This record gives sequence, C-alpha cells and structure tokens, in this order.
Amino acid sequence: MYSWLVFIHAVSAMVSIGPFFVLIPMLRRLKTADGDLLHSYLDSFRFVVRLSKHTGHVLVASGLLLMWLGGWPWTTPWIFGTFVVLFASLLFMARAFSPTIRKLREPEHDRQALLRKLSRSLYLYLFVLFVMLWLMIMKPMLW
Repeated sequence: MYSWLVFIHAVSAMVSIGPFFVLIPMLRRLKTADGDLLHSYLDSFRFVVRLSKHTGHVLVASGLLLMWLGGWPWTTPWIFGTFVVLFASLLFMARAFSPTIRKLREPEHDRQALLRKLSRSLYLYLFVLFVMLWLMIMKPMLW
C-alpha cells in the first residue's frame, strides 16, 4: 500500500509540474495570436492551471497519507517547509493566472504588459514548484 501511495504521489507531482513547460513556447506565440488562435492558447493556459490544481489535490492527499502511514511528524523540517511553500503557492496561483488570462481575452487591455505578467508568473510558479520538489526529494534538515 505504501509503495503505491509513493507512486501516486510521484505521478501527481509530475502531472502538476510537467504541463507548465508546454506553456513556455506558447508565451511567444501569444504575442502575435489573434481571434480563435488567441483563445485556444488561453484555453490551454486555463486547462494547465486547472489540471495542476486538481492533481495538486491528489498530491496533497497522498502526501498526508504517506506522512500518516510513514510516521512522519509535522515538525519534520522538510515537511513543514513544504507545507509553508505549498500554502504560499496556493495564494500565488489564485491571483497569478486566472485574472490575467481573463484580461487577455478582453481587447482593450495592454497585451504586452499582461503577457509579461503571465510570463513572470509562470516562471515564478515553476520555481516555487521546484522548491517544493527539492524539499520532498532531498529532505533537508533545515533546523
């Protein structure tokens, strides 16, 4: 049972991080896309954000089960650090992507400024995801 949970946890981490890399080349194409093409790119962004949210639920649930079954206490530095970064990333994700994608659908907004914001959010969110991944894999003793 424990090894299956580790597998589920690892796969959900890959699925929650991996699709964001598809969005990197799409950022360049968003600069010149119009009409239906623009909307299809923005739909792809929205899909990746939703997929990440839902796989994040599986990731957190399987992580909590692994903690419980493995006897890991909440005070373990890398677990505590992961949850601090996780809650910060939830707040960040709620404000970073969806409002910007909604504004990009409206023609009267400055597309270049919004794309810079979307790009910055994408790279920052990937960094945060990699920090959590580092904490879970390396299990550093922070204190």
